[in-house]
Amino acid sequence: CATTQQQPKIVSIVGFGGMGKTTLANQVYQEIKGQFECWAFLSVSRSPNIMTILRTILSEVSGQDYSNTEAGSEQILISKINDSLLDKRYFVVVDDICDVDTWVIIKCAFPATSSTSRIITTTRINSVAHSCCSSFNGRIYNIRALDMVHSRQLFHRRLFKSDEDCPSYLQEISEEILEKCNGLPLAIIAISGLLANIEKVENLWNQVNDSIGRALERNPNVEGMMKILSLSYFDLPLYLKTCLLYLSIYLEDSTIKKKDLIRRWIAEGFIHREGKYSAYEFGERCFNELLNRGLIQPREIDVYDNVNSCRVHDTILDFIISKSVEENFVTILVVPTLTIRNQSKVVRRLCLQRVEEGNSAVLIADLVLSKVRSLTMGRGMLEIPSLEEFRHLRVLVLTECFGLQNHHLVNIVRLFQLRYLRIQSPRISKLPEQIGRLGCLEILILRDTRVRELPASIVNLKKLIHILVDVEVVFPDGIAKMQALEMLKDVKVSIQPFDFLCGLGQLNNLRNLQLDLRLEVDSETEDTDVVGEERKKAMVSSLCKLGTQNLRSLTIYGGSNLFHEESLCLPTLKYLYIRFSDFPQVPTWMGSLRNLQRLRFVVAALKQDDLCTLGALPSLLFLHL
Repeated sequence: CATTQQQPKIVSIVGFGGMGKTTLANQVYQEIKGQFECWAFLSVSRSPNIMTILRTILSEVSGQDYSNTEAGSEQILISKINDSLLDKRYFVVVDDICDVDTWVIIKCAFPATSSTSRIITTTRINSVAHSCCSSFNGRIYNIRALDMVHSRQLFHRRLFKSDEDCPSYLQEISEEILEKCNGLPLAIIAISGLLANIEKVENLWNQVNDSIGRALERNPNVEGMMKILSLSYFDLPLYLKTCLLYLSIYLEDSTIKKKDLIRRWIAEGFIHREGKYSAYEFGERCFNELLNRGLIQPREIDVYDNVNSCRVHDTILDFIISKSVEENFVTILVVPTLTIRNQSKVVRRLCLQRVEEGNSAVLIADLVLSKVRSLTMGRGMLEIPSLEEFRHLRVLVLTECFGLQNHHLVNIVRLFQLRYLRIQSPRISKLPEQIGRLGCLEILILRDTRVRELPASIVNLKKLIHILVDVEVVFPDGIAKMQALEMLKDVKVSIQPFDFLCGLGQLNNLRNLQLDLRLEVDSETEDTDVVGEERKKAMVSSLCKLGTQNLRSLTIYGGSNLFHEESLCLPTLKYLYIRFSDFPQVPTWMGSLRNLQRLRFVVAALKQDDLCTLGALPSLLFLHL
């Protein structure tokens, strides 16, 4: 047994929900993780799946993706994590631990003989905090509510440009509202998000103040927050209420990807094209409004300060789920805890999560499935129900379903109203040949499958807007028929038929394109130069056609030789990323990109003329050189 001096140091942050434990832990994590050799941040949640947690730790500390593997037992995973961390200085945050038993298993993954390593845990429960600290060389940090000075700073920062900008006629009412928030950051953020959408008039703010009551003072953890969240919810326009309720399908502490969430909103029919905005652009506005109101929290932020993913605070998720149940919006079955979030038998949207093998058929046996519009199955060994029972499906999501096989997909071709199809399963190797019958399909996502060729009939999908596939997938001839396409990712050019390279330029509505131009050289083939020259000309011609139509974003892996030698015409392009490839110098054609806002590429040498070329781009906002 390691002595106290040999053990990692641990701090356990304890306090009730909404106090900012996760925010504090994440702030420290982001600031100092670079000082360590290995680091990981993981959320445990109130219904922990130990295998998922251990796979997450192993993925983060090893740098390999184990999220979709069936990697042995708990003991095997713990052993692999120990091996990865042994003799290394590591920093780990374990967020939101809700019981001692879970911690007893998780702690075994961390070598106890690394005195220079650090662990932070967060919990709402004192006994859990004491257990964490007794395991290693630890201390408990009791997080406190904000004092009035800091409460005021948080409140004003979200509502006004600075403290001085708070009008004098609103100062007294602001103080009253803050007193009722009782120093709870989540409450302050939620109420300021509500007030930000209300005119800065004293009588309207008084109405909000009166509506809050003094519930937070009586019970700072539940009742008061629910009151504030109810006010925020009923202040939302109808389309935003629907978008918010949809978040109830995600597991607690999930990282919710913005792009995928917006695509699902579109497929469900919650949002549409609005004036000058496309449906997706309007979806981004909805996402940002929920962020600004404090109803969702940013998780991943890119170098441009764009929020690429979000999470939902546990307390807010509880509220969303309660509203979802009230309105029979989503029926969620969570196993092995056998939680049923909705008692209505007539189901609109069905979500099966973490189901053990053989349980799913029993769980849905008493449900009326004829009106189901959305089916989400994920994280478990599922007994896949026959898709014949779901004739009116608009959205079908099958992710991390280890029991999913090709024969389960046969009846997909009968789902004539299907708009959104996402398949993420290592046992799927082909799609049904007649998938072209799905005339309403708008979004197709294939990730982490063994599919290597798309069926020939897929080009008949006239409404398909977005295709995201694994990079090894080959497209059939006839891509030019898919005129509705706006997004196409991730395509390996070297394995595509010549027809694809020519037809690509005819996709007049394509806005976002991601290509892999890295070549697999075969030195034994004598005529590769001739074939390569023809394919090169076809590729350049297609890109130039797209660049004068609607192409806005182009991401390319490799291909610097191609684009250095050729002259590209891409006047509509706003975003250009070229990765895994070095240019000998800045290509002259880049000087014609008059609408380009973001440019990222690698250049071997930079001359004065190159700087002049880049400096003359009139719209450029971000340059990564």
